[in-house]
Amino acid sequence: MHFALRPASTNLSIPSSIGSIALFGAALTDSLVAIPGFEYIRGQGTTLKDAVIEGALSRLRPVLMATLTTAFGLLPLIFTSAVGSEVQRPLAIVVVGGLTSSTLLTLIALPTLYWSTSQQGRHRDQTS
Repeated sequence: MHFALRPASTNLSIPSSIGSIALFGAALTDSLVAIPGFEYIRGQGTTLKDAVIEGALSRLRPVLMATLTTAFGLLPLIFTSAVGSEVQRPLAIVVVGGLTSSTLLTLIALPTLYWSTSQQGRHRDQTS
């Protein structure tokens, strides 16, 4: 999140911290929608691997659309130097930078972690 501030030569501030809180909510919502999706697909008798792939692909469009619309909406705030930009700019930088990493984590790391932990849980159940 705050890694996006350094290349923009912007300091950590209250608006950037508020942007982090907003970003946390968006990332959490994406994750909370993805996990039940994996569970639903698995409940239909699909293998774990196929459920994770199908679940990740089904989340691709909604996650990308939410990320891109938010990022494109905030881009003018990043590049403006008008009155009030000292408040808006750090918030927009944090949200756009964080959405980029959050999207990658939601679409790549989350399905991988779900698959890994489900594999470990299944292995643990078989040995008991």
